[in-house]
Amino acid sequence: MRMVIRTIIVIALLWIGLLLSGYGVLIGSNENAAGLGLQCKYLTARNVVTAQFVHTDSGIIGLTNCPVLRKSDTVIDNGQ
Repeated sequence: MRMVIRTIIVIALLWIGLLLSGYGVLIGSNENAAGLGLQCKYLTARNVVTAQFVHTDSGIIGLTNCPVLRKSDTVIDNGQ
């Protein structure tokens, strides 16, 4: 029972951290537009956000993989 309560507390703290910071965690990605585009899906505290990036295998232009963390446009508390 203690393990369940601790797990719930840890998940709640992580969710509050994501809510206040505005960051999202990568939950999925796929290539589109004939391999030139990279679509990344991020789980934020409010919803799932999709980001589009230019993709190349070499990484010279664009990204090779999606970043694990990404700042979303909407932040609950930005310190103002």
